[in-house]
Amino acid sequence: MMRRDVALILAGGKGSRLEPLTRDRAKPAVPFGGSYRIIDFTLSNCLNSGLRRILVFTQYKAASLDRHINQAWRFLCRELDEYVDILSPQQRLDEQWYQGTADAVYQNIYSIEKTRADNVLILSGDHIYKMDYSEMLDRHVEASASVSIACLPVSLEEGRQFGVMSVDDCGRVIDFQEKPAKPQPLPNDPTKCLASMGVYAFQSDFLYEELCRDATLRGSSHDFGKDIIPRIIHEHHVQAFPFQDKNTGESAYWRDVGTIDSYYAANMDLISVDPQLNLYDQSWPIRSYQPLLPPPKFVFAQKKQSPPRVGEAIDSLVCTGSILSGGRAEGSIISSNVRINSWATVENSILFDNVIVGRHAHIRNAIIDKGVVIPEHFRIGFDQNEDRRNGFTISENGIAVIGKIGSLAELST
Repeated sequence: MMRRDVALILAGGKGSRLEPLTRDRAKPAVPFGGSYRIIDFTLSNCLNSGLRRILVFTQYKAASLDRHINQAWRFLCRELDEYVDILSPQQRLDEQWYQGTADAVYQNIYSIEKTRADNVLILSGDHIYKMDYSEMLDRHVEASASVSIACLPVSLEEGRQFGVMSVDDCGRVIDFQEKPAKPQPLPNDPTKCLASMGVYAFQSDFLYEELCRDATLRGSSHDFGKDIIPRIIHEHHVQAFPFQDKNTGESAYWRDVGTIDSYYAANMDLISVDPQLNLYDQSWPIRSYQPLLPPPKFVFAQKKQSPPRVGEAIDSLVCTGSILSGGRAEGSIISSNVRINSWATVENSILFDNVIVGRHAHIRNAIIDKGVVIPEHFRIGFDQNEDRRNGFTISENGIAVIGKIGSLAELST
């Protein structure tokens, strides 16, 4: 049954730590897992949770994100009050762009009030996870909480990047600090702390009051984690919602893919034999735009030739329209319309749509953006100094990242 609550997805993140992948697109629009965009996971969670009234707030380089949502998410029925609407900054209330997460919601308060929702679910569009939001909303209502915050344990090191909370025996939040230098450890595990997932359920009237109050406060950065949540926990009922796996009771899979290394690791999780994030779970499908392309194709099996000319993929995801024409992929994610030509190898890498890998080219530990053409005999991921001279970005863990720069032919001469 469709819920009458409304979901707000904050999708205006600049994602500077993901450059060059975010050089031409917002962070939620970055491809993930070969067939998806990052925002597809949050949108699919909404749909699978019975939430079919969704507002997406965009801001930074939103053209790619707008196009994707229009292609993949325009199937809901407006006559039944179902929709995924994109709200770009309109400067309705002043002449500034969004100053923080709370300000983004405040500047769209008129559109939110028109939904007449009892509760407002505020989500981030740049995390990878599967979550039934209906469970959180049900508990939020049962507890008569003003706000509920989804949370899970993370290491103390990771906690410095998130909002960290403390709770009492009833799960009520009694302390909240945004990105603390020294996170408060859990009482039963001094190596971990309780981190906010950036998922908030608000009573709608309470949300409107607090947004208007925050908008008038001098010195506020107009952010939920930095300002609103810490200010209200001592005056109002703020409830923690532990995000747990339904079967094991342990913390469920959730990844913040805000850096190149975390993004790469989350993608590589998918090609393991038994990944924590199961894309093949038909009870919780992840929806995205699927272009009309033929199945992937693997051609040439000349193993006796020296060197062998074999089109094959091992421990990899290969998407529609891709052709491994005598080339080999191992431990990699091959997106749509990719061509790997004869005697080329791709290892432990992520290739976005329309990449072409020339004959005898060798790629490892790399992320290659859409449409890049790799020349014959070219090497990526073998010599970091050489990769830097070629203008590639190298992450802290040594992942080579090639943005949308077209053909690399001029570098091969």
